[in-house]
Amino acid sequence: MEKKRPKHLDLPKIRLPIPGIISILHRISGVVLFLAIPVVLWLLHGSLSSETQFDAFKSFIAYPVVKLALIGLLWAYLHHACAGIRFLFLDVHKGLELETARNTAKAVLVVSLALTAIIGGVLW
Repeated sequence: MEKKRPKHLDLPKIRLPIPGIISILHRISGVVLFLAIPVVLWLLHGSLSSETQFDAFKSFIAYPVVKLALIGLLWAYLHHACAGIRFLFLDVHKGLELETARNTAKAVLVVSLALTAIIGGVLW
């Protein structure tokens, strides 16, 4: 008997549950943080090397686009940390029940966005 399978996936129609979305965002934030390491280290080195370099650094991060990028990195860090703590609990078999897993995934999203808004607002 031949199974009828779709020849292509219709990605807009696929709906992931919230724990799946958190998992994908955890991976994406990890990649973003890894790729940002050289840039952040370059900025740190430039800001610590001399007074003129520090002034150049201050003028560079004064641009709104740069501030938004740094806030995006802040969100990636906070989301990755919060989701990582959630996954550590899942690894020791805590919170595996369906409702608990959904609630902790929602909590990760809310906490990471709230911390980003608070810290980003203070730093803006």
